[in-house]
Amino acid sequence: EHFCQEEIRLNRRFAPQLYLEVVNIGGTAEHPVIGGTPIIDYLVKMQRFSRHDELDTLLLQEQLTPEIIEQFAEYLAISHQQAPKIDPRCYFGCLDSISAPVAENFQQTSLLLSESVQQQLMELKEWSQSRFDKLHDLIVRRKERGFIRECHGDVHLANMLWHNSQPLLFDCIEFNDNFRCIDIVNDYAFLLMDLDDRSAEALSWRFLNRYLQLTGDYDGLNLLIYYKSYRALVRAKVTCLRLQQSGLNKTERENDINLVQSYLDLASRYSQSRKTALMISHGFSGSGKSTFIRQLAPLLGAVSIHSDIERKRLQGLSETAQSRSTVDGGIYTAQTNLQTYNRLHGLAETVLQAGFPVLIDATFLKQLQREQMQQLANRLEVPFLILDFPLDESELFRRMEQRSKLAGQISEATIAVLEKQLVQAQPLTRTEEQVCIKIQPDSTAETIAILLDRFISTGC
Repeated sequence: EHFCQEEIRLNRRFAPQLYLEVVNIGGTAEHPVIGGTPIIDYLVKMQRFSRHDELDTLLLQEQLTPEIIEQFAEYLAISHQQAPKIDPRCYFGCLDSISAPVAENFQQTSLLLSESVQQQLMELKEWSQSRFDKLHDLIVRRKERGFIRECHGDVHLANMLWHNSQPLLFDCIEFNDNFRCIDIVNDYAFLLMDLDDRSAEALSWRFLNRYLQLTGDYDGLNLLIYYKSYRALVRAKVTCLRLQQSGLNKTERENDINLVQSYLDLASRYSQSRKTALMISHGFSGSGKSTFIRQLAPLLGAVSIHSDIERKRLQGLSETAQSRSTVDGGIYTAQTNLQTYNRLHGLAETVLQAGFPVLIDATFLKQLQREQMQQLANRLEVPFLILDFPLDESELFRRMEQRSKLAGQISEATIAVLEKQLVQAQPLTRTEEQVCIKIQPDSTAETIAILLDRFISTGC
């Protein structure tokens, strides 16, 4: 009864319309009756929903769109922000609470794996311990800053539901508090790993970028690879345990063996360092930068950072809040401009040091702003590239006029802002032109992604 009540309490945070009540089973074992007496046991009564609306099924049927996954990112970001913070003095989120289940995974999986993959598991164990040791200070700091929350604990595609065109989560962890009271990165890392495993990396990055835009928790990226690897190994262990069960036919057994290997291989890929790069946009308001970058970044496996969002975050505003600022006032003073570009610089460094390519969406119309990013790339020894968005002035003004009529816009740039930009912009230098790719109005994100992927891999 206790755990049924817990399941209702915890899951109603995510899907109150699905979790109805706890009911008892009475009568006898031979003739059980719901609600009868004497009470034998308890169960959770739920609203029935279609299994076809679960995200694993939608993905399999190629119906899981970027728009749906972004709505889940918004839904989970809000859930995490509203989730109860765990008292920093509690056990949950401390070093031991994190390392214990990781160590248990390796120990139990080792007993179940064949000799042929023991070496791979040992290498993963050594990498995991080394990575964890480097993360000690960050883990302690995030615990103190309230990033350990009462999360869902089991965020994967089969526990996610597109219900009446709305995102829902169900079946959260109620049986082990340490699996649920975790860093928010650990919570969403399960979903990202699940998408990666199903060759849906672009959707994984679409989710991540939208989640980060809403939360601003770029510092958590340093933990992401560690937790994605952990989640992959959890799945490997669970599949190994299923292989120990009787009743599996030959096909099922072969599928599970292949599945175990795929999870181990995924964890091994996570353990390998990847090439990074610092890429910035360049162009006037209305040139299409934000729309294009939103499509491009997931194809590159890159983190995107947007100046309009970060500018408002610095002022305590939501991304769609309208500040009613004048051209040189409010959130667009010289001081706030400087603060915004300093924040973009700091976030870019955070992302690169976490091991991910970064793509920054801003006008970068001043040479000094671009030089600062170039110097950062040089210091961190990563390739630097400018994505230039050239567009005729007449088309810029037409777009700005059209955008002014739309509600819910993130950017507050007006025709007056555009006019000022056109007067004060400092064009790319010859040196900058050498590290520049022109994004024409007919360029596609897929085509540019191929060019940039080669650039990230080779630096040229």
